Amino acid sequence: MKKIILMAAFLMVVSAVPAQAQTGEIHGVTGVTFDSLYLWRGITVFGSHGGMHPFVDLDLMGTGFGLSATGHVPMGSGMAQSPSPWNINELQRWDYTLYYKGMLNPEDTYETRYKLGWTYFNYPGNSATDSFESASNYGSFDLQELFLGVAFPNLLNVPGLVPGYVVVKGWPSNSDTLVGGAKGGPFTDDGTYSGWAHIFMLDYGIACRGLTAEIPEQIINLHGEIVYNAGVDPRPGGGYTDDDWTHYLLSVSTDFSLADDLVLTPALSYQHTLESSPTKGINADSDIVWGSLSLKYKF
Repeated sequence: MKKIILMAAFLMVVSAVPAQAQTGEIHGVTGVTFDSLYLWRGITVFGSHGGMHPFVDLDLMGTGFGLSATGHVPMGSGMAQSPSPWNINELQRWDYTLYYKGMLNPEDTYETRYKLGWTYFNYPGNSATDSFESASNYGSFDLQELFLGVAFPNLLNVPGLVPGYVVVKGWPSNSDTLVGGAKGGPFTDDGTYSGWAHIFMLDYGIACRGLTAEIPEQIINLHGEIVYNAGVDPRPGGGYTDDDWTHYLLSVSTDFSLADDLVLTPALSYQHTLESSPTKGINADSDIVWGSLSLKYKF
């Protein structure tokens, strides 16, 4: 079913591209990221384990349309959280995204860069369509979301300082499942994966002296975000979070060019959980630090 949906989406995009644009080339980025902890929506999905994240992102002939796929594969084995009914290998996930991105008012104070898309979250270790049957037959965990992200590179009139905002609408792919059942389901009394998330961001790129004569300038990228979550909680069994500000995140990263079109990016991140209740909070750990290393190739 997932492959059919993705193929239909791809054909729909290609059919919408003007004939002259189809003679262009497909460009993109592929690579892999390793992190010491994997956090999604503020949650340590694999518990104390890190993850490997292979990815590919295709620009469809310069039309603004794109397709991407990203995997989230646990490194190690064990339980996702303590206590938890989930083995981390059951929570391996692949994200498939169809998107369109563009720009309004270029080079103006109110220049707006935007990205609108749809994502399908598939858990290959479980059925994509089955309903919940029992604690030994979980059925589908699959999820979907629509998102719109905007960034304003000239709004604050400070070079490199860019505010942004993302709104997410999430819902379960199937009903009668742990993530799509009615309130009072088998593992929670607090609802299901169905709601909105609002992410407010600020990025700042600082130019520093390069490490070598071949690299005269190094850009240090600072990122901050704070999240208001109203039901977009991906943990199987339904949403646990209150409709509230759940966490904020700070990170620092930089790019190193290893060869033509090959880039290595180390990063260090910190998250503070604003509500640390094990049943209502996004994460029982109020302060989390983790590192990541990404290698990507542009083609």
